[in-house]
Amino acid sequence: MRHRGGCFDQSTLKAAQDLELGLVIASFGRHCLVESPDGRRTICHPRGKKSQAVVGDKVQWLASEDEGTIERVDERRNLLYRQDEIRSKMFAANLDQALILIAAEPEFSESQLTRALIACEAAKISPIIALNKSDLQESFERAWERLAAYRHMHYGVLPLSLRLSSDADQAALMKRLQGKTTLVLGPSGVGKSTLVNLLAPQAREMQGELVKTQEISQALNSGKHTTTSTTLYWLDEARQTALIDSPGFQEFGLHHIEPTQLASLMPDLAQHLGQCKFYNCTHLHEPGCGVREHVISEDKSASSRQEISARRYQLYSDLFAQLSAPPNY
Repeated sequence: MRHRGGCFDQSTLKAAQDLELGLVIASFGRHCLVESPDGRRTICHPRGKKSQAVVGDKVQWLASEDEGTIERVDERRNLLYRQDEIRSKMFAANLDQALILIAAEPEFSESQLTRALIACEAAKISPIIALNKSDLQESFERAWERLAAYRHMHYGVLPLSLRLSSDADQAALMKRLQGKTTLVLGPSGVGKSTLVNLLAPQAREMQGELVKTQEISQALNSGKHTTTSTTLYWLDEARQTALIDSPGFQEFGLHHIEPTQLASLMPDLAQHLGQCKFYNCTHLHEPGCGVREHVISEDKSASSRQEISARRYQLYSDLFAQLSAPPNY
């Protein structure tokens, strides 16, 4: 803002000078917890829609007594969305990779797994699929076989037994996480809390701090109930390696993806693109489709990188229909 003389308004200049840098490490409704470079944590609220922040965001904020106002969200490298009954909502940003934790028991949802992988592909986030409870031999073998198609793709599958985790297992896992910001995803009962507490011993202590912060946030929201959607934990003193915990298995919002883009985000289908008779093939019904000719029958498992399992193709077909449908407003 300028006054008549053409100079900047003094209050605007002072506000710009007082802006602090921070990282969003937890969210509570419209409020979030921002950590400064020196480790200080402050509850902040956005100035407007353009300053709405999610966990992982780097922000510029203005202090005001015991809380702060987010004035600006720095440019994001990537952004993930979750889906509720009405619309997609942002929930995590600036990720290097996602650790998708499933287990031999309870049986995992391949639809949820596929949506998570597509969301990662679209945001250029590297996914790691980890199958826990390898100590449950029969259940693990069945789950391992169900993941045959994914083991043939560039994802691979990491076998884990968090219950019997050794120092060597933890060291191997930490090597994959070192120097990166990793989002951990997984349904209840797969060992996600065990994983977080194993790698981030301060998680329990921080949860106590977050409960107090949430109570303050609830008061700031005029009594409305608020819950923590995601929380970031540092795994090293240098604060270079971070784990972001997300409750439950997010139903990923994919409505920002065009239906015609979907096949390119599924590696087993993507390898056959460009082999179709028609340039605008949807891979659903057109003759001469180079994708459909590699789909194997339902009673077989993918045994090579070239094959597309019937189940994976059905997931593609279902998602194409969902993304083609008009918004449910």
